[in-house]
Amino acid sequence: MLTRTSPISHHYLQNLALILLSLFFLPLDTFILAISYALRRLLPTTAVPQPQTLPPTRRKTILVTGVGMTKGLTLARLFHLAGHRVIGADFEPGNPPALVCSRVSTALARFYRLTPPGAQEDSGPYISSLVDVIQRERVSLWVSCSGVASAISDAEAKEVVEKRTACRAIQFDVRQTETLHEKDRFIGRCRDLGLLVPETITVTSAEEIEKVLRERAGQGREFIMKSIALDDASRADMTLLPRPTEAETRKHVQGIRISASRPWILQEFIRGPEFCTHALVVKGEVKAFVACPSAELLMHYKAIPADSPLSRAMLAFTRRFADAGGRSFTGHLSFDFLVKEEDLGKKRPQEIRLYPIECNPRAHTAVALFSHEVKMVDGYLSLLGKSREETNGYQHTNGVNEEDGPVTPKRPYRYYWVGHDVVTLVLLPLSQLLRGKGGRGEFTEGFQVFLGHLLSWKDGTYEIWDPLPWWWLYHVYWPTQFLNSILTGRKWSRMNVSTTKMFGVE
Repeated sequence: MLTRTSPISHHYLQNLALILLSLFFLPLDTFILAISYALRRLLPTTAVPQPQTLPPTRRKTILVTGVGMTKGLTLARLFHLAGHRVIGADFEPGNPPALVCSRVSTALARFYRLTPPGAQEDSGPYISSLVDVIQRERVSLWVSCSGVASAISDAEAKEVVEKRTACRAIQFDVRQTETLHEKDRFIGRCRDLGLLVPETITVTSAEEIEKVLRERAGQGREFIMKSIALDDASRADMTLLPRPTEAETRKHVQGIRISASRPWILQEFIRGPEFCTHALVVKGEVKAFVACPSAELLMHYKAIPADSPLSRAMLAFTRRFADAGGRSFTGHLSFDFLVKEEDLGKKRPQEIRLYPIECNPRAHTAVALFSHEVKMVDGYLSLLGKSREETNGYQHTNGVNEEDGPVTPKRPYRYYWVGHDVVTLVLLPLSQLLRGKGGRGEFTEGFQVFLGHLLSWKDGTYEIWDPLPWWWLYHVYWPTQFLNSILTGRKWSRMNVSTTKMFGVE
């Protein structure tokens, strides 16, 4: 992985190689695109999802922002299949702009490019462009799919939108978003609710970090550092503290960019697997919920069975937050948990100790697990104060209400992104093997995993009834991003295909 000190020529070659990779796969992917369109016409309508036809009085105009990401595209498709008119919007960074793949989706009636929030957290231009779209298209419901950097801007926008227009927003307000988004305030909120948390201390200097570690020396506990502010370069650093020697600890701590204006948290490290959740909360009620295994850069999604003790424990935690938020608590909510190995086999949810480490007050990519659960649309429309029969019209037998509980994924799909897997599971191990830095077994294992995903998992972007966004993602959007990186000299170390995000170098 390239770093800040890697020569700029290496970064140029990295971008150029990925552009050439896109060109190499262009004929094959174009053939798959053509076959998809042909099958869409030849297959019976029962085999290909078809949008419902609703009377004009029931058909709503829905705005989904963040549609360039998998989570936004997934929700736009669900509203389309439920029979509603869907408007998509997103930022398109770069010059030339990196055109997001969702702009060519069958699910969208129109697409708008939004003005990004300005420097010093100036959200004015962004909010103005958003309100303009809502008024022009007469939007009834705005479904916000924030990125990490725009969470607070979307919270500010929600308050303006609901004051100036008749549109309602699936988005927490500023106070709620700040409490959930900022790591130290989130842990404080958990404590206020009487929930179990790992020890978490806010620190503002290297000396303060060393002092905390000295005070806990001999207790056998380990800690990790997390920046409270958004910091791409530090997100992958999972260094456990203290280090084996005091000198190593001091060297690591002194390298952290920390100050009173850039505080960090020192958080107790809990050994055990990590899990994440995604929930839709409307007026303090959990309308949809899923939990799945997690990782620092999560690119493979598999739902935990909804009736398992672990999933039920995480749902109970989510409901605790939703209940405490009251009727004004509406938005997407996701948590990251650590669970000790000895708790995984427990049969009762209340016996499982959950250690919350982070909250994301925005949609999680795990919403892709709902890609065929059209009934989830009912939960969103409940914000408008209408019944399912008045707003949706989609025929199913299991609506969203308190008796049924939240919607959960029913199909056993597991999700991956083929572009990510081709590079990480096939090409990189092959490159290591050819250079004598990796074994044949590593390459064989990666290739077998890739084949398993290809044959039995589902790509997070591809749909046979809407295949063009998948093709566009790899042959228009990402090549443009790589070209912009060459033209601007931007250095990056990792990328997330599902969120279309590049991470800065360390």
